[in-house]
Amino acid sequence: MKKKISKDLTLFYTPNFPKSYKKDTRKKYHVTIGIGGNIGNMKKTFDKLILCLKQDTRFTVLRTSPLLLNPPFGFLEQNDFLNGIITFKTNLSANAVLKAMQRYENKFGRKRSFQDAPRTLDIDIIFFDNKKINTEKLIIPHKDRANRESVIIPLEEMKRIYK
Repeated sequence: MKKKISKDLTLFYTPNFPKSYKKDTRKKYHVTIGIGGNIGNMKKTFDKLILCLKQDTRFTVLRTSPLLLNPPFGFLEQNDFLNGIITFKTNLSANAVLKAMQRYENKFGRKRSFQDAPRTLDIDIIFFDNKKINTEKLIIPHKDRANRESVIIPLEEMKRIYK
């Protein structure tokens, strides 16, 4: 199912997005990641990512948002992006989560050619528990989260769906 929000923005509802997994877990940290990409079949890529995260014992997937099709920013000469949000719990540190997410990006063919380039999979840590982190490699909460429709709209939809 899809729902047109505006001329440039469309929400997609698939079997895995949105979905609540309602798992009890004793893992310590609540993490919110943003996922996105615009190369290949992104719905299929996101489904494979969910499967990987669910099979990875370091993570307990809690919920996903609907997916948002939206125009690129920065470098505009590329396809629209599909974006979504995944929340999970983990006992890993923020830096360990970053490394794990970068490994998933690489597994799915991510190449870092230039800023805002087309990509097969981009994973950003939006929130890590209620922590604030500001290092050279990691800024949490994500510094551009409040300015990106690709984060704001899926988060708002999650709040609406799971209230």
